[in-house]
Amino acid sequence: MMGGLCFLVDGKMCAGIVGEELMARIGPDAYGDALEKEGCKEMTFTGRPMKGFVFIEQEVLDDDDDLTYWIDLCLAFNPKAKARKKK
Repeated sequence: MMGGLCFLVDGKMCAGIVGEELMARIGPDAYGDALEKEGCKEMTFTGRPMKGFVFIEQEVLDDDDDLTYWIDLCLAFNPKAKARKKK
């Protein structure tokens, strides 16, 4: 979909890999705090920031606890995320 690998949970995009970065769908409520963390940046895949989505640099994911933190944020938002309507 975005030139990377995407993982769905309950039919909704949850997280993925784009290049060497983790793409995390964390939702708008966690977005501001997430951007203050080391290695986290806005997802500007379309040239505009996509609020609720962030990229996390590979270098800050070396520790399993760090990766778990981001995946847990994605999974916490997933029940609130809207699924794309089926065509």
